[in-house]
Amino acid sequence: MISNQVLQNAIDGIKGISKADFCIMDTEGNVLATTFDDTDDFLDPAKSFAQSPADSQVVSGCQFLKVFDDTQLEYVLLADGAGDDTFMLGRLAVFQVQSLITAYKERFDKDNFVKNLLLDNLLLVDIYNRAKKLHIELDARRIVFILETNKDREAYDVEKIRGLLSSRPRDFVTAVDEKSIVVVKELGAFDDYNDIDKTARLLQGAVGANADGTSVHVAYGTIVNEIKEVSRSYKEARMSLDVGRIFFEDRTVIAYNTLGIGRLIYQLPIPLCNMFIKEIFAKQSPDDFDEETIETIGKFFENSLNVSETSRQLFIHRNTLVYRLDKIQKATGLDLRNFEDAITFKIALMVSKYMKHMEETDFR
Repeated sequence: MISNQVLQNAIDGIKGISKADFCIMDTEGNVLATTFDDTDDFLDPAKSFAQSPADSQVVSGCQFLKVFDDTQLEYVLLADGAGDDTFMLGRLAVFQVQSLITAYKERFDKDNFVKNLLLDNLLLVDIYNRAKKLHIELDARRIVFILETNKDREAYDVEKIRGLLSSRPRDFVTAVDEKSIVVVKELGAFDDYNDIDKTARLLQGAVGANADGTSVHVAYGTIVNEIKEVSRSYKEARMSLDVGRIFFEDRTVIAYNTLGIGRLIYQLPIPLCNMFIKEIFAKQSPDDFDEETIETIGKFFENSLNVSETSRQLFIHRNTLVYRLDKIQKATGLDLRNFEDAITFKIALMVSKYMKHMEETDFR
């Protein structure tokens, strides 16, 4: 349950204070953490000691002690030396490791609770009962972040986020799949979405700081005020990631409350989308447009249907742009210089993009 690195940090810290050497082994005699090198002579004695009824024993000038999780033997701890002082230091080390076991068990219980809470696997009565048992505040302002990478998530990434939020014990960090990390963050009374966006970029920087080609996208839902609503914020963040992949490829931080019409289109049934596309693009599909036409359309929308500014940015004559717009009108029946036609065309392009994404997703 406890990582070897955590065990190593624990005995390194104790050695730094006491100047004594320690080693922690599992019940099979395998070394998990040590502050001295000559451990080979103690492997078999440690295995035999684990099977004996004794709680402590001196073997070859080394103090052996057992570390229990309740009544279950977890580790064998070795303290280098055989005197009373060594035994006392060994007992202190045992107490420290047992405290770590208790803390990690509590974190595991909370982690398991948060995962089930996010995934809507708990009845309302179970949410309240387990939250109270785990000393989790029922009524608090919270929001859910999802950090997704283009590579398989590493346990180290989760620990980095936990380290970043270590001063905030009411925040929870967990993982529900191979590529994403979920953060359930408790907010202050005056925290707004500007503060939340700053936090999102801070989390993004923590995971994306390796410069190894990993891209990190962060999405977050809306603020909720009760523990039972946390799953809603999680679903909103998950939808934000999906909608962002389709319509906002240039964004690396995506908020649910900024998805606009993309959120509406994402929830449309595919048959209805098909009907709409056939109605709008009866003459020519958006997939049939050449690169020049697509660039022209994009720039025209970026510049709020301003012909002069669009032609300037495309480095073409105004009449050339008018010719291209006339060509699009002839192919689709929509005049992009007309506001209503432009809105219809923009929505149709987004619907087409959504349908293409869904087809590719189903294919995979």
